Amino acid sequence: MKKQAVLSLSGGMDSSTLLLHLLANGYEVTALSFDYGQKHRVELERAESLVEYINDHMFRVKQDNYVKYQVIKLDGLSNLLNSALVEGGKDVPEGHYAHENMKDTVVPNRNKIFSSLIQAVALSIATQKDTTCDIAMGIHAGDHAIYPDCRQEFRDADYGAFTLGNWEAHRVSTYTPYLHTDKFGILQDGEKCCEELGLDFNEVYKRTNTSYKPIKLAPNVWLSDFKSASSVERIEAFIKLGRPDPVQYGEVFDGGIRTVKWETVKSHVEQVLAEFH
Repeated sequence: MKKQAVLSLSGGMDSSTLLLHLLANGYEVTALSFDYGQKHRVELERAESLVEYINDHMFRVKQDNYVKYQVIKLDGLSNLLNSALVEGGKDVPEGHYAHENMKDTVVPNRNKIFSSLIQAVALSIATQKDTTCDIAMGIHAGDHAIYPDCRQEFRDADYGAFTLGNWEAHRVSTYTPYLHTDKFGILQDGEKCCEELGLDFNEVYKRTNTSYKPIKLAPNVWLSDFKSASSVERIEAFIKLGRPDPVQYGEVFDGGIRTVKWETVKSHVEQVLAEFH
């Protein structure tokens, strides 16, 4: 039997790369996304598109490691949460993640909410198939300062509570291979996994969203901003990798919307990084 994993697939770069990592390492993956009223819910559309692309590729090359995917809707939650990331919250701040105002992007107890549901699914898979199951999360070194629920101390305490509250919890383990890796390291792993799986790097990463302030250009057409912290961090990784980001960027100006070329995006982020350092 193949190794089992349940993945929290946000539709962002980190969890999408982790999906590739799991497949390249022989896992059978159940991927879960959460609709909690986030402003950037385009990430859910990208996650679904990525899974469809991967599964279609696996079918064409006659591989059997398909991805099972489901969106879990947390209806009615967003109007009860105080965060800039949910509908009704204040504007998402711009700048570098190290800035104090980035704490506005914290969603109270988000990873605890998600992990409880993921743990339930993982334990169900493990007991049903009489095997073990890994909980895979794409948290990385850049998350630790701003998001307390991305720190190893939280993960350890959360797992301890899970084992106390469930029979046979020993069947479930936590798998966080990027915990001490930055965005650049994650992207390097993604490039390697694309090659191993025979996937097109650009086709994969254009199906991801890292922007916390996506811009709607037309029905079902979204542009990524390049000034919010999440976007700056992503773009920095692509700059270091020496590849243009296949996601289409844009900006709002004088009440209108325009697309922005990669060189302009790159130049802006390089300036932000120079000012920060």
